[in-house]
Amino acid sequence: MIFDTIVAKTTANGMSAINLIRVSGSDSVAIVNQIFKGPNLNKQKSHTISYGHIHNNEEIIDEVLISIFKAPKSFTAEDVVEISCHGGNFIANEIIKLLIANGSRLAENGEFTKRAYLNKRLDLTEAESIMDMVNAKNMNQLKIANAQLRGDVYNLVESLQNQILEIVANIEVNIDYPEYDDALEITNEIIIPKTEELIVKIDKILREAQTGQIIRDGIKTVIVGKPNVGKSSLLNTLLKEDKAIVTDVSGTTRDLIEAELNLDGVILKLIDTAGIRVTDDIVERIGINKTKKAISEADLILLVLDQSEILTDMDKDLLSLTKDKPRILIGNKMDLGSKLNVIDEHVINISAKNNVGIDRLSSEVKKLFIDEKLLTSDYTLVSNTRHIGKLEEVKLALNQALKAAKDEMPIDMVEIDLRKAWTSLGEITGEFSVDDLISNLFSKFCLGK
Repeated sequence: MIFDTIVAKTTANGMSAINLIRVSGSDSVAIVNQIFKGPNLNKQKSHTISYGHIHNNEEIIDEVLISIFKAPKSFTAEDVVEISCHGGNFIANEIIKLLIANGSRLAENGEFTKRAYLNKRLDLTEAESIMDMVNAKNMNQLKIANAQLRGDVYNLVESLQNQILEIVANIEVNIDYPEYDDALEITNEIIIPKTEELIVKIDKILREAQTGQIIRDGIKTVIVGKPNVGKSSLLNTLLKEDKAIVTDVSGTTRDLIEAELNLDGVILKLIDTAGIRVTDDIVERIGINKTKKAISEADLILLVLDQSEILTDMDKDLLSLTKDKPRILIGNKMDLGSKLNVIDEHVINISAKNNVGIDRLSSEVKKLFIDEKLLTSDYTLVSNTRHIGKLEEVKLALNQALKAAKDEMPIDMVEIDLRKAWTSLGEITGEFSVDDLISNLFSKFCLGK
């Protein structure tokens, strides 16, 4: 594809040592050369760096290094020029103005990566992984993003597509070329075990994707408990900062306090809530209602109990309120004694005030949400919510195909659902057109024989 030439600053706004300005398009080298004093860029080889100055015909703007990447060996698979200039917004903006005045235009959000996809430099999964890498906050997130950028998810999807394609292609040959003796005669008895095998594979991928999604997106975690039980102290201890106000006065926390914690490679999206109790305070009641809503929407509940007291009626109400949610019971104030009488459920004993026992929380979270063997092996983990949704569509279509086959429907009716599964897989990578299906289909059979 041939596009116009685009330009944008690839480094963040603000003060910095250097800025990087990227120009992509068939005219990128010629446009930059017009404002560059130094070696003639039109004569430079790909993957070379040239030293010189950016100018506006009247004066020097900046001393720069120019990197040239010629198509197709560049990020966008087009001619790309990268200008390394001094930091600060003013210099970069002046250079970008000159580039626009000489024939380029300002790139839209994500347009460089979009071109890389449209030029088949990346598939959709690889393109999406770039933002995952940028947003990574721990090594687990980075590892999953790198695997996706490397093409692991693409290869997984392609393998599944090829298995479906083999069934569809044989069905097509049976229908359209019954005289083709070398083709396997496809019947529902053959389709059923092949489809069941695919469903088993999809189920396994989806189960493992739960770990991948948790690593990528984090766990929405709500800290709940009665007033003055130590919820805010726990939040502050986990974050190692005074995020929430802590006093001995019940009802100090009246609104939700949100923060993010990297807990040994797992992101907890923490919400500290108002203590639940009966109160006439209008503001506190609003906070309590928000607490109840947060509980209903949470992935994980950290229910804080007072280790130094026996269970109160309010504690029992909270245990009942959260019983259907994934939760961890935390017995705080262990330094004041142990009277807590919770039956049939494990309690982590801590002292948030003295930072004792907090390290046990990580292992408990992982027991609930993470299959750690998947993080220490060569498993391909699907983590993107869009991909998981498409895999659910694939599973539904395969189950419909399986039902049709078991009901002894004509194989051309079964093929409709198999094609739908193939297309849904292709929507993960961006390769799903009917033309692609037909091309792949006919490449496997010598039908002109």
